Amino acid sequence: MKKIFLTGGGSAGHVTPNLALVPSLQERGYEILYVGSYQGIEKTLIENARIPYEGISSGKLRRYFDLKNFTDPFRVIKGYGESLKLMKKYKPDVVFSKGGFVSVPVVLAAKHYHIPVIIHESDMTPGLANKLCIPSARKVCCNFPETLKYLPAEKAVLTGSPIRRELLEGDRLAGLNYAHLSADKPVILVIGGSLGAVAVNQAVRSLLPRLLPKYQVVHICGKDHLDESLMNTEGYVQYEYVDEPLKHLFAAADLILSRAGANSICEILALRKPNILIPLSAAASRGDQILNANSFARQGYSTVIEEEALNDDLLMQTIADTFARKDEFIHNMEHSQLNNAIDTIVGLIEECAAV
Repeated sequence: MKKIFLTGGGSAGHVTPNLALVPSLQERGYEILYVGSYQGIEKTLIENARIPYEGISSGKLRRYFDLKNFTDPFRVIKGYGESLKLMKKYKPDVVFSKGGFVSVPVVLAAKHYHIPVIIHESDMTPGLANKLCIPSARKVCCNFPETLKYLPAEKAVLTGSPIRRELLEGDRLAGLNYAHLSADKPVILVIGGSLGAVAVNQAVRSLLPRLLPKYQVVHICGKDHLDESLMNTEGYVQYEYVDEPLKHLFAAADLILSRAGANSICEILALRKPNILIPLSAAASRGDQILNANSFARQGYSTVIEEEALNDDLLMQTIADTFARKDEFIHNMEHSQLNNAIDTIVGLIEECAAV
């Protein structure tokens, strides 16, 4: 039986693409072990999926001053030693890394034992962890055509992001029933991320008096961001978080309003949903969401509103314009070359494992 190590952690975005690969890898007979940090979010997500898990020591890689910068290198060294032991014990044929700081010692240990590594970079420009790992990789997968120029030409492969199969299996009627909405008006699904997006939440709620006569709104607003004053508002439903029924809400949505995290927008692309992206501002991030959103806009998949420009009139007009162009957006998404990420990536894994 072929063996593979999956790794990646620090956020759910470093885990869900790995989870999306699991069914196809299992169908091909791979024995899977996930290597993550001792107590990171990846541990919970992977164990809930009943995938064997091994924790290692890890330290965050920072570009700014922090006292932990003096101690974390020792954690990384310890994690490297633990990774070497895991490689020796399990003898994987290949390693697939989704990035995040926990992946660095795993990738370096694989290089030590001459085990082929495939890396996936979600954002437009590689993050620090992946920059450190790219020299040790056999192939580097990416989501955006623009990313190819940042990668070694002999390693770079434009694949898109693996999408969980279940997200594509939603039922529109089940989604409408879950949200207690009707089929008579279009549905706008608002997704602010697991922690919510205050600016997006405020903009949508401010616009409700103008939206609800024509549209229905499903608002996933993030933990602790429910607005009690809007409970029982006809045509508007809000949730802190949605798990299993999310696939049905996606199916029910006629338009999606979202942040521009790489995994989120790749899911929207796979679902062929007209969308408006409001990327996290450069002041609050390294600017990757802005680059992601603008790439999707150039390819004809999305409309983009910069957070700094967000106001009621602009949002209302953009919603109307996006609905008017919905067939154009759907057509462009249907013809995207990023629609077979799982098959492409698993094919690369098979090639590397056979070497």
